[in-house]
Amino acid sequence: MAGVMKLACLFLACMIVAGPITANAALSCGAVSSNLAPCIGYVMQGGAIPPACCNGVRNLNSMARTTPDRQQACNCIQSVARNLGSGVNAGRAAGIPKSCGVNIPYKISTSTNCKTVR
Repeated sequence: MAGVMKLACLFLACMIVAGPITANAALSCGAVSSNLAPCIGYVMQGGAIPPACCNGVRNLNSMARTTPDRQQACNCIQSVARNLGSGVNAGRAAGIPKSCGVNIPYKISTSTNCKTVR
């Protein structure tokens, strides 16, 4: 229970800190984080991908229509992943879009150069 509480606090802190990263994007890190929050347990612990995670990925994909929005989403995802630390399974995170039937224009990875996302 304490681990879940720490994870929730870290998640909220990421939303607050990463919110104003990109002024040109209409998509906020708060929106990215709230849509992807149901995916955190899967990325950290495995199991089945929750339907709410896939719904969030679909919703986020439909919200990120412009290049600045997609770059912002990429930056926010990376920020949250870095802040979650070594418990993040990069392979599970990268596979979520495909498993949810969503095509995104970049690889979910902390090594993705978000400036090149179009």
